[in-house]
Amino acid sequence: MKNEKKSTYRKIEYHRKESMFLIIRGVEVGVFAGLVAVLYRFLLQCAETGIMTILEIVKGNLLYTVLWLILLAVLGLLVLATGKWEPKAMGSGIPQVAGELKGYSSPVWWRIIAGKLIGGTLSVFSGLSLGREGPSVQLGGMAAKGVAEITKADKTTQRRMISSGAGAGMAAAFNAPIAGTMFILEELNHTFDKSLLCMGAVACLTADYTSKLFFSQDSVFSFESELVPLRYYWLLILFGALLGVLGCAYNVIMLRAQDLFKAIRKIPDYIKFPAVFVISGCVGLVMPQILCGGHSMVEFLMHEHPTVSVMLWLLIAKFLFGALCFASGAPGGTLYPLCILGSYIGAIFGTGAVDLLGLSPALREEFVIIGMAGFFASIVRAPITGIVLAFELTGDMKNLLPVAAASMVSYAVSNLIGITPFYEAMLEKQMRGDSTPAFTKEDEKIIKTFVVPFGSPIGRKRIMDIDWGKHCIVVSIERDGVSITPKGDTLIKEGDELVILVSQRRFASDNAKLEHIINGG
Repeated sequence: MKNEKKSTYRKIEYHRKESMFLIIRGVEVGVFAGLVAVLYRFLLQCAETGIMTILEIVKGNLLYTVLWLILLAVLGLLVLATGKWEPKAMGSGIPQVAGELKGYSSPVWWRIIAGKLIGGTLSVFSGLSLGREGPSVQLGGMAAKGVAEITKADKTTQRRMISSGAGAGMAAAFNAPIAGTMFILEELNHTFDKSLLCMGAVACLTADYTSKLFFSQDSVFSFESELVPLRYYWLLILFGALLGVLGCAYNVIMLRAQDLFKAIRKIPDYIKFPAVFVISGCVGLVMPQILCGGHSMVEFLMHEHPTVSVMLWLLIAKFLFGALCFASGAPGGTLYPLCILGSYIGAIFGTGAVDLLGLSPALREEFVIIGMAGFFASIVRAPITGIVLAFELTGDMKNLLPVAAASMVSYAVSNLIGITPFYEAMLEKQMRGDSTPAFTKEDEKIIKTFVVPFGSPIGRKRIMDIDWGKHCIVVSIERDGVSITPKGDTLIKEGDELVILVSQRRFASDNAKLEHIINGG
C-alpha cells in the first residue's frame, strides 16, 4: 500500500511538472511567434496603404503608370531571387509546416523568416491577391523552431513547439486564439494530443495578447447580423450543399492553375514571374478593390450594399486574379482571400433569399458570415476551425448554430465528392517535387500521440498482432484517464490514446505508416 501511494504521488508530481513545462514553453512560443507575426502584419498594412497611395498618384498619368509597371517588374525579379535563395519561403507556408511536422523537410528557420518577410511584403506591395494567414502560420512555426534550437529542446518538444508556433501565427494574424488552437489539432496534426493542446492553447493566447498590444482588440470584421428563422433552416442545407460543390471546384481549379503555370516552360521564370506583377499593376488601375488580401472588398460589401451583378463581377474577378497569383508561387496565403470569396458567395445567396422569400434584409449579413465558414470547411476540410474562425473574425456568437449547420453540410458534401482537401493536395504536390525526406545522422526518439478513432483497423486488436514497424514502440496507452503499460496481449480499444516512440531518422516513412494503420485509408 505504501509503495502504491508513492507511485501515485510520483505520477501526480510528473503531470504537475509536465503541465508547467508545457505552459512555459507555450508562453515562449507565443511571445516570439506573436512578435514575428505582428511584424509581418504591420509590414503588410504598410504595403497595402503604400500601393493604394501609389495608384492614386499614377492613375491618369501615362509616364507615372509606365514607371510603376517597370518598378513592379523589378519587384517581381526580387521576389523570384528571394525564392531561388530559399525555395521553402515561397507559396502559402501551411503545406511547408505540415511537411516538416511529417518529417519531409527541415529548413533553416531564420532563412524562412527572412525570405517570407521580404517576399511576402513585396508581393502584397505589388497588389497580388494573397493573404497573411499562411505566411503567418509558417513564420510562427519557424520562430518557434528557432526558440527550440536555441534552447536545445529535444525533438519531441521541438515538433510540439513548431505546431504551437504555427497556430500562434494564425492567432496573431486574425486575433483568433481559439481558431489557432483548433488549427493545430484539426489541420496540422489530425489528432487530439493533450500535451499539444496545452502548449498550443497557451501559445495562441499569448500570441493573441501580443498582437493586441500593437493592434486593436476589435474583431477583424464588424457585422450586425440577424438570426435565420428556424422554419428557413432548409436554406442552410441548400446553401451548405452549394458551398461544398463550389469549394471542390475551387480546389480543382486553383491546383490546375498552378500546374498550367509551371507547364509553360518555353517562357523562362525571369520573364513569366515579373509578368504576374505587371498584370497586378494593370488590374490595380482598373479594379483596385480585388488587390491584396481583400479587406477592402468586405468593407465595400458592408457599406455600399452593391447589386448582385456587381457582387458577381467582383467575385469572378477576385477568383481569377487570385488563381493567377497563387499559380505563380509568390509568397502569400490563400486562406484570407478564400474567406472573402465565401463572404461574396454568401452575400449573393443571401440577397437572392431575401428578394425571393421576403426575408429581413439584415439576414444578408448573416449569410456573409455563413459563406465564410462554409467555404472554408469545404476547401480546407477543417469545419470546426472554420466555424470558430468565423465567430472570432466577426465577434458574433449568436450565429454559431446556423454557421455550424451550413459548414457541416458543406463539409459532408465535399467529402462525398471526394476531392482532396486543399492543403493536403498542396503538400502532396510539394512532396512529389521534393521526394527526399529530411535526413539526420541523429537517431533521437520522437514521441507521437495518436487517438484511435471509431472504426479504426486496429480497434479490438492485440498489440502483438499489429505490424508497427521495426523502429516504432508503443510505450503507453491512455484509457479513460488511466495510463496502461502495454504488453503484447494488450487489447487496443477505440478511443485509446497511443503514445509511440518513433525513430527520428525514419520519421517520415514511419509516421506515414502509423497514420495509415491507425486511421485506415
